[in-house]
Amino acid sequence: MTIREAQDRVDQWIKTYGVRYFNELTNMACLTEEVGELARVIARKYGEQSFKEGESQDVSEEMADVLWVLICLANQTGVDLTAALEASIEKKTTRDKDRHKANTKLKKH
Repeated sequence: MTIREAQDRVDQWIKTYGVRYFNELTNMACLTEEVGELARVIARKYGEQSFKEGESQDVSEEMADVLWVLICLANQTGVDLTAALEASIEKKTTRDKDRHKANTKLKKH
């Protein structure tokens, strides 16, 4: 699935099952909540915290939830995520093409 296809599928789902998009402020709060849930799973799976009984351990599910809400925000604000990502990659390539290679902190030990 391309990013454009994902944006179209989420939009179709919202129109078919979701009644309407939550407003942008609500979706921003939802995005923050989903990022927090992803952070919790990563902190427990890869960090020093332990899982509570019955707590989700699925990183992919939490990442998909973050992506879902981000796509909702993109759709309702008219952002083409493919074009935005391509522009971001170009910006980072132009700005940082040598920066990370020269960072001694990133050299292998």
